Amino acid sequence: MILTMKFKKYLVYCFFLFTISLVAQSNSRYNGEKTNKIKVLNFGTFHMGLTPDENTTKFNEKDKKNIKEVHAIAKKLSEFKPTVIIVETIPEKTINVQNKYKAYKQNPQLKFEKPGEIELLAFELGRLSGTERIYGIDHRMNYNYRIAREIENEIDSTTVTEYYKNPFKEVDSYDTNDESIPLLTKLLKINNDKYLDFLITINADILTHAGTDGNFEGADEAAKYYQRNLRMYSNINRLDLEPDDRVFILMGASHTAFFRDFISRSPKYIMVDTFKYLE
Repeated sequence: MILTMKFKKYLVYCFFLFTISLVAQSNSRYNGEKTNKIKVLNFGTFHMGLTPDENTTKFNEKDKKNIKEVHAIAKKLSEFKPTVIIVETIPEKTINVQNKYKAYKQNPQLKFEKPGEIELLAFELGRLSGTERIYGIDHRMNYNYRIAREIENEIDSTTVTEYYKNPFKEVDSYDTNDESIPLLTKLLKINNDKYLDFLITINADILTHAGTDGNFEGADEAAKYYQRNLRMYSNINRLDLEPDDRVFILMGASHTAFFRDFISRSPKYIMVDTFKYLE
C-alpha cells in the first residue's frame, strides 16, 4: 500500500514536469518561428525630414553620406523580407505613398523634394525586399506636450520639476544633434527597450503628476497620446493581413514604444528581435 502511494506521487510528479515542459516548448515557439501569429519588425526612428514634433534631430536628408548610411541600414533590415510595410502617414495619403513607392522601385535614383524616413529607409528596404504593399496608419490628434509646465501644478510639482531637469538620467542617451555619431548607433540606442520606456514616460506618463486642485489636466493630455497610438494600432487591424505576412513598421520611436507594448499582448501579432537584423 505504501509503495502504491509513493508510486502515485511519483506519477503526479512526472506529470507535473511533463506539463511544465509542454508550456516551455509552447513559449519557445511563440518566441521563435513556429507560430501562426503574424511576424512584425517594429522599428523606431527619429524623423529624418520636416516634422511638427517639438523635439527634432539634426539630419541633412539630402546629404549623400547620410543617404548612404540609411541605405546600409535598409539593407540590413531587408533581411526580414517584409511582405507589408507600414509607415507613419495618415491612411488618406496611402495612395500617394504607394505611387511614390512604385516610382522609386522603377527608378532608385529618383530624387524627392522633401524626403524623410519613408522615402529614404522604407522605400529602399521595400525595393531590396521586393515588398509590394505599403500603407499609412497615422492618426493625428492635438496634444499639449508642455501642459505640466503651463499650469500651476498642485499634484506633484517636485517630481515633474526634478524629472525635467534631467529626463535622460536613467537612459543611455545621446546628443541628437551630434552628427559625428553614426546613424546606426543612434538607431540602436533608440530601439533599446529602456529608451522606448523613457519615450512613453516623457511623452505621456510624466504628465500624470501634473494637474490643478481637483482636475486632471496632465493625465487628460497623456490620455490623448495613448488614444492616438491606440487609434494608429487600430488602423493596422483594418488591413487585410494573413498569417504568413511579414510586417515591417517604421514610425517615430515614441509610437514604436507604444506598439511594442500592444503587440507584446496581441493574439494576432508577434514581434521579431529588431537587433537580430542590425548586427
